[in-house]
Amino acid sequence: MLANINKTKLALAVVAAATAFTAPVATASEKSQLTIVPDFYPTMVRNFNPFLQTNLRTTTEFVYEPLVIFNQMHGNEPVMRLAKDYYMSDDLMNVTFEIRDGVKWSDGKAFTAEDVVYSFNLLKDKPELDQYGINKWVKAVKQDGNKVIFELTAANSNVPFEISKVSVVAKHIWSKVENPTTFTNENPVGTGPFTEIETFTPQLYVQCRNPNYWDNANLEVDCLRVPQIANNDQLLTKIINSELDWTSSFIPDIDSTYAAANPNHKYWYPAAGTMSFMLNYKSPKAGNNEAINNVDFRRAFSMAIDRQTIIDIAFYGAGTPNDYASGLGDSFKSWSDEAVHNKYKAYNTYNIKGAKELLAKAGFKDLDGDGFVESPKGEKIELEVQSPNGWTDFNNTVQLGVEQLQEAGINAKARTPDFAVYNESMLNGTYDVAFTNYFHGADPHLYWDSAYNSRLQQGDGMPRFAMHYFKNAQLDTLLDSFYKTADKGEQIKIAHGIQKIIAENQITIPVISGANNFQYNEGRFTGWWNEKNPKGRPMVWAGVQERLLQVLDLKPKA
Repeated sequence: MLANINKTKLALAVVAAATAFTAPVATASEKSQLTIVPDFYPTMVRNFNPFLQTNLRTTTEFVYEPLVIFNQMHGNEPVMRLAKDYYMSDDLMNVTFEIRDGVKWSDGKAFTAEDVVYSFNLLKDKPELDQYGINKWVKAVKQDGNKVIFELTAANSNVPFEISKVSVVAKHIWSKVENPTTFTNENPVGTGPFTEIETFTPQLYVQCRNPNYWDNANLEVDCLRVPQIANNDQLLTKIINSELDWTSSFIPDIDSTYAAANPNHKYWYPAAGTMSFMLNYKSPKAGNNEAINNVDFRRAFSMAIDRQTIIDIAFYGAGTPNDYASGLGDSFKSWSDEAVHNKYKAYNTYNIKGAKELLAKAGFKDLDGDGFVESPKGEKIELEVQSPNGWTDFNNTVQLGVEQLQEAGINAKARTPDFAVYNESMLNGTYDVAFTNYFHGADPHLYWDSAYNSRLQQGDGMPRFAMHYFKNAQLDTLLDSFYKTADKGEQIKIAHGIQKIIAENQITIPVISGANNFQYNEGRFTGWWNEKNPKGRPMVWAGVQERLLQVLDLKPKA
């Protein structure tokens, strides 16, 4: 269904481009404004540089349109945007994008393949601007008419997806910028639907329609309205009062606090990634180290966790128990070797009696009568389980988990350091256990690679993902080979090998498959995606490229 709709849109867009369609000018009072919260801002600084981490979160997708949007909810189905096609060479060492004809920058200048080449060479020249690590994959880029040819450093069938994350900027603007690493780009020239900054104050900015947008024929939202909101408490007040149209925040007890406040208040929580307890195999405390490096202890730890109770209390019912030792989760069931899943499922199912029996069988006994087991060597076990201060759902999960571990005879206590301290302890390998979440891609590789590839234990990855310090050379090889083929059957074989190694070692303790937060107000706009109309990921966060397609589906109410 999505493909047919997008084909219709693209057909209309071609006609629009051919006739040089320009949106009619509306007065401020006539313009439809979509109020969104793409991030929390203690203060708002006018920065629309797509290559800086400090940019405002309406920069990517909305000022700078992607070459292609890969719809992750639908298996990375490509939706062509600035590119009209792409293809890879048979050896997966080159990828070619054909650039759409008739696209203009918001200042009326023509958008061409030359702009694409310039943008990727800019990241070569200024690697500090390379947010997504594309330089690791792209060896060289060149223009051939309306085509852009990327020569890759290694065979990788996923590189088109990685390339699409990079914003393409206007050569005629950026080539004159003295220092792109400090350029705040206050009045951006872009290819996306919203490029005109009509209002900007510390409390609010309004970002309006690009008069030269190539797909204006399909755009019915005139402006994005972004209020300054510093935290969840401020958001709750505004969202309950129907001041916001589109948000992606955690709302406690959403049915009674939000949905019941107004019949136009709706929400949809599609499946998100795995959330797990991550154990540190390098824990500096002798007893903790001995325990964590014992697979039966890890399995007993897992059996002590009451996943459904955590979901019901800490997440107000959002999410599903994850009983896959590999963390795969039901959303990736088609990738699972069910024999492996079922073999280790019992170790990832709540069973206090079974946890105690497994501890005893493995030699973990209470030697001093304090109610908690010591290690087989007689060492004290005292696990500190950490989550970042202020992350209430995480903090509540850890508190519940600690109570459950104690019931099984494992001495544990909760700790809530500041996020920077939480991260630093994982980078330095000084923590015992941490609760964390993982990204959820179109296939399981993003999760597995970021969570288990030992190359990321050198500080190159996200600190809270792979810093368990478990290493397995065969696992690394399988992870690195996943995208060296474009054959789905081969990828499934590799996935089964990855699943087996992670599951049989119980490397982490998967708890739940989370849910993405998405709230929408039907009072002012129709066309929202939801469980009955699941056309893509609906979150308003920057980097969720499908949010552009959601905007194109919205229509203001009369």
